[in-house]
Amino acid sequence: MAFAVGIMSGTSLDGVDAALVEIHGTNTDTTVQLMEFTTYPLSTEIVKKIKDVLSVETSSVDKICSLNVELGYVFSEAAKAVCEKADFALDQVDFVASHGQTIYHLPVPGSHQSASTFQIGESAIIAEETKTMVVSDFRTRDMAVNGQGAPIVPYSEFVLYRDAERTRLLQNIGGIGNVTIIPSGAQIEEIIAFDTGPGNMIIDELCQFFYQEAYDKNGEHASQGIVDQEMLSEMMAHPYIERKYPKTTGREDFGAEYTANLIGQWQNKVAPDDFIATATRFTAQSIAVNISPFIDQQTELIIGGGGSYNPTLVQMIKEQLPEISVLIQEEVGFSSEAKEAIAMTILANQTIHHLPSNVPSATGAMKPVILGKITYYH
Repeated sequence: MAFAVGIMSGTSLDGVDAALVEIHGTNTDTTVQLMEFTTYPLSTEIVKKIKDVLSVETSSVDKICSLNVELGYVFSEAAKAVCEKADFALDQVDFVASHGQTIYHLPVPGSHQSASTFQIGESAIIAEETKTMVVSDFRTRDMAVNGQGAPIVPYSEFVLYRDAERTRLLQNIGGIGNVTIIPSGAQIEEIIAFDTGPGNMIIDELCQFFYQEAYDKNGEHASQGIVDQEMLSEMMAHPYIERKYPKTTGREDFGAEYTANLIGQWQNKVAPDDFIATATRFTAQSIAVNISPFIDQQTELIIGGGGSYNPTLVQMIKEQLPEISVLIQEEVGFSSEAKEAIAMTILANQTIHHLPSNVPSATGAMKPVILGKITYYH
């Protein structure tokens, strides 16, 4: 048994998720009990700094170097905050599992490039601040064996969600959408996982542009808009949507630059709420197109991540997939918010026990490998 804090800062930049868990066992015998969860807010200044290093126009080596350390302190505060919320002594934590902040993901390199990924948030700072061991940088080891380094959570999903009777499709909707397909009674080598395309990323950018709002709260703008079919058809023609798996994507495809181009092309033709409704349908339809080949009579689609709290988006997904059961994480006894932070603790637990936790059938890796790097505290 161990006590651990999982830390996740995703592409949506809506805060740092921190989960305090009690974890038992390894491999398929792993069990996890969520003790407490919090989302530690990111200051406006930090969000701006992250966005600056995400853009090739505004990024620089000195900005990345400094932000790497600064985020180490931010992640440390998130770990402290969840322990304080639980009234749990920080010195009782056995390890911290930190995903880091992805600033670039390049699974399909161009000429004169290498397949690569880069997460920042210095683990040495987290170890020193929390006075405990830190496991971090999970993606790069998978890429070292020709994997795409993503998706990163399928191993934890296999451990927690596999079912003898039903195929379960676990659709996370953060900034990007990703799905894990777990056939009924599956072995781990049968797991399939990949990014379906955009999640909340385009919707959030549009809400910021039109209304100076961080996101579409409760899907209200989308619910009042009408989907523009011409614009939707053009969005669905994006080559990523029909690409075969394994595949992974990010801000490079569907971030601020993509959204700015959409606005430039369609702003004079499409009203703001119609714009947001169309982007929301794009997320729903890209999910449906990508998961339809894996659906059978006993399939459950379980939605997690921030998008699960957008009822307009969830309803659009249900309309696209009327033949299956569509649920959100809470309806099956799990937390949508805490899911990825918990996943980090499962990966780190495997690392500490010298056990692999990538899923080659999902990432395209040549073999199972032990993920992550350990930073010891002394």
